[in-house]
Amino acid sequence: MKFRDSEARFLQRNELCRLATIDSSGAPHLVPVCYVFRDGYLYIVSDLETMKIRNIKRDRRVTVLVDTYKPNRAVLIRGEAEILLSGEEFKEISELFFKRFAWARRDRWDEGEVALIKVKPLKSVSWGLR
Repeated sequence: MKFRDSEARFLQRNELCRLATIDSSGAPHLVPVCYVFRDGYLYIVSDLETMKIRNIKRDRRVTVLVDTYKPNRAVLIRGEAEILLSGEEFKEISELFFKRFAWARRDRWDEGEVALIKVKPLKSVSWGLR
């Protein structure tokens, strides 16, 4: 799927989202996380042994919400997640995190030390954007 220009700009400008995964009982697990948006995908960094990683290994379906309250604007995305542990894409996205976030620069990681969650959007809805 392709985002409208206003949605893509909104996703580029923001850095915090809520990521929902599905736990082993079928219940949603929702966490706030920082993300990077590139080439139509959202990337989220995670420690390896988190519930969100365990959930994605079992069920790739995720929902992501990027929103602001004042003014009320949002992009809600349903998608499929892929876990990246190494490779060129892992290195390129990690560098984007290091450039964008001070917390990432303070605690840099290498291949195999963290997981990058790559969210492939399948469907989205937005509000408050023109």
